[in-house]
Amino acid sequence: MRLNELSDNAGAKHNSKRFGRGPGSGKGKTAGRGVKGQKSRSGVAIKGFEGGQMPLHMRLPKRGFNKPNRMRWAELNLGRLQIAIDAKKIDAKKAIDGKVLVEAGVLRRELDGVRLLAKGTLKAKVEISVAGATAAAIAAVEKAGGKVILPEVKALEAKTKAAKK
Repeated sequence: MRLNELSDNAGAKHNSKRFGRGPGSGKGKTAGRGVKGQKSRSGVAIKGFEGGQMPLHMRLPKRGFNKPNRMRWAELNLGRLQIAIDAKKIDAKKAIDGKVLVEAGVLRRELDGVRLLAKGTLKAKVEISVAGATAAAIAAVEKAGGKVILPEVKALEAKTKAAKK
């Protein structure tokens, strides 16, 4: 087969209806747009307009607040980390951080930091540096003989919370 012998499958190409090409075409004169008015003109899109009635999106109550500068975490489960270690993508003896996880293909991107979650089991002894971790994840890593390193700000917050209790 050559490039000049290629062709579409039967029925794959469909000629579109040509509007405004006389009365014999079936879509002549007004081209199916009716008569006069804003919507018969070109370049008009009245999204959400309900003929003067208050539009639905304005009638519904607005709830909550979406913080524009909220932190977005790249979530990492312990089970996923163990799979990467078993597959020899990550060396458990070396320190693990966000860059190592991205290079190994465990995470797609770091976003605002990596958050360690406790889903799955961890058998390897690892030293992992993350932006945040759940209490259960920290306990699971320490049970396996490893260590979770959190930023100093988090450590200070934890100390102040413990002091208040």
